Amino acid sequence: MLNTLRRIVLEFSQDAELNSALSRLVSQVKSAMTTDCCSIYIADYQKQHFLLVASDGLAKESVGRTSIGFNEGLVGLVGQREEPLNIANAQQHPHFIHAPEVKEDDLNAFLGTPIIHQRRVLGILSIQQQNARNFTETEEAFLVTLSAQLATAIANAEARGVIDQNQEQGIKHIQAIPGAPGIALGYTHVCYPRADIGNVSLRKQDDVVVELQRFSDAVKATKADFVDMASKLSHVISDNSLDIFEVYKQLLDSEHFVAEVAEHIQQNWSAESALKQVIDKYTVQFEALEDAYLRERASDIRDLGNRLLLNLQQLGNETEKLPEQFILIAEEVTASLIAEYQHHGLLAIVSLSGSNNSHAAILARAIGLPAIMGLENVPLNVLQDKKAIVDGYSGEFFLAPSDSLQREYQLLIDEETQLADKVRQVKDLPAITRDGKAVELMLNAGLSTGFEHSKSAGAVGVGLYRTEIPFMNRSCFPSELEQTQLYEQVLDAFPKKPVTMRTLDVGGDKSLPYFPIEEDNPFLGWRGIRITLDHPEIFLLQVRAMMRANAHHQNLEIMLPMISNVGEVDEANRLINQAYYELSSELGSVNGKPLTKPKVGIMIEVPAVIFQMKELASRVDFFSVGSNDLTQYLLAVDRNNARVSELYDAYHPAVLRALNAIAQESSELLVPLSLCGELASEPAGAILLLAMGYDKLSMNPHNIARVKWIIRHIEYQRAKIILSHVMTFSTAKQVHTYLNEQLEQMGLGGFVRAGM
Repeated sequence: MLNTLRRIVLEFSQDAELNSALSRLVSQVKSAMTTDCCSIYIADYQKQHFLLVASDGLAKESVGRTSIGFNEGLVGLVGQREEPLNIANAQQHPHFIHAPEVKEDDLNAFLGTPIIHQRRVLGILSIQQQNARNFTETEEAFLVTLSAQLATAIANAEARGVIDQNQEQGIKHIQAIPGAPGIALGYTHVCYPRADIGNVSLRKQDDVVVELQRFSDAVKATKADFVDMASKLSHVISDNSLDIFEVYKQLLDSEHFVAEVAEHIQQNWSAESALKQVIDKYTVQFEALEDAYLRERASDIRDLGNRLLLNLQQLGNETEKLPEQFILIAEEVTASLIAEYQHHGLLAIVSLSGSNNSHAAILARAIGLPAIMGLENVPLNVLQDKKAIVDGYSGEFFLAPSDSLQREYQLLIDEETQLADKVRQVKDLPAITRDGKAVELMLNAGLSTGFEHSKSAGAVGVGLYRTEIPFMNRSCFPSELEQTQLYEQVLDAFPKKPVTMRTLDVGGDKSLPYFPIEEDNPFLGWRGIRITLDHPEIFLLQVRAMMRANAHHQNLEIMLPMISNVGEVDEANRLINQAYYELSSELGSVNGKPLTKPKVGIMIEVPAVIFQMKELASRVDFFSVGSNDLTQYLLAVDRNNARVSELYDAYHPAVLRALNAIAQESSELLVPLSLCGELASEPAGAILLLAMGYDKLSMNPHNIARVKWIIRHIEYQRAKIILSHVMTFSTAKQVHTYLNEQLEQMGLGGFVRAGM
């Protein structure tokens, strides 16, 4: 039976047309279970009924026409109970509904099981037989197992099958992943890759000199492309999101990368073939990483490869006819695509693959461009030149929307435009409430350059600088000199403003290509401070580079990640002191003054630390909560796992109570407290954190003005009242509902979604 199950599910998944897949499915199940009828009903939540979509045994003319309400009949009862229903004589059951059109008078035995995907009933699979009997446990187990395995396949098939190319209305609605907030209404434009590194066929050639020159010319042309793209985007982006183009250029400047391609060419591979082999190698390395953000870097590598291939094949001069304004759709929207189309009427982006960690999503958020990602199983060829709505708040995509829906969304777009104009007015003003409570808004940063853009975001410093990214764009650990030069750029970009640098936070889920780590459970493994304390030579080198860079700036603060006990802080402090005394001896005085020892703090992201704050307070200068990881560890939820990601919610009462307890104890211990995480950048989250007593909130540059507007338009005392109510709730849903109501009452609902 196991082989039968696998065959049925595999054949269903491989069918490109939903109706034919369903028809074959019911026939296969009927045959496999030796029964008289098999039928499948699909749930329609708008009409609140189950529609008979395929059957082998019921009247053919009833398929596509017969429907059963969610609260009606045996099919409705299976959906309500969300469990199998095994009845010997269905027609005598009190819930049985006689439907003459299906012609089931001779059928008595009934077994129905729900098809459930992510807690949602997608449909009902049923079998019927003339003999009045209960189906056996084996038969019931087979149908339940089949339904469970079909759930994902049907969910994906529905995404493919809801498109009817013969009908004008097309797709009504598809749910995807929100990539960047905002709303767009316009016509779609599908972008097919002009050069795809994945389609290159490997071939040998004889003229190595010519191929090397072709590759060298392509590298030069590609560098020029990226300079031009960054230049165009710099007029509309005011943060470090443009650093992706710097990363691209650094890779092209890297002797290691260029040498690898050249080495393949010298082995008589064509330039295209050599490039493909190197790009494929890097892509595989990144895709093997478990961390979602780093895994998305494989997309960046492919983007770089395609751009090089484009110049190799000299396809860059092809012109493309574009509408005046359009929604860009591609199999994989990349940073380069956004840069290329941004000045040509781009309204929004829709990427069939990718996530909100991709650089396309990062750039879209920086530009203020609505984006949705992961529009899976939808063929590109049916999306071209169609009227569409992109809702970047909810991740919803509407194709060929009705006139009434267009009018509704146009009103929301108008309100968004007005709101954005208001927000810009407070960018350079202090973040202070109407009744005088101030909070500092800081930047989260981490790519290598581009801080000249971030300075204009309105932040008062850097609350989190992720030092690990430069370590990842290399083939070996960077030297002390290289790190010093990088850190000097960061510190120099914010003179007389605090810059908090986190020591290297890799390991487990964020392995370096040249320092691989394989673990069964990387999130609870060898990572963060655990690695750098085990390798003091890495830690000392980095801390020395930070202090050396700070010698002329005096604005450095050092932060230790993944602290879980007091002993780790003691050992880290010992090494920091060692580095300080070594440098003091080497440098002597700087501008006539002794070398300044920077403040040292820890990240509170491991729950155990919450219960050791008193002991830690005497050892550090500040606390900084990493709300993303703290939420993940408190709730035991991997936020990158699609099956449980819905359980990840920073507004879970347990998370909010933990954050509140941290703030209260920090206040009692007189230790400055900040928070860096998604919660700080959300309007409702910022209000709660303000009320709890967090001194600093650190976030991405594009959110600073929005959060500043919220803080300047609320009273601190009202925020305290809101917090007191939130602390009484027992579910995250209650918290969300209440906070949205409060924002709307204060006239701030538009920050959650335009129109509220």
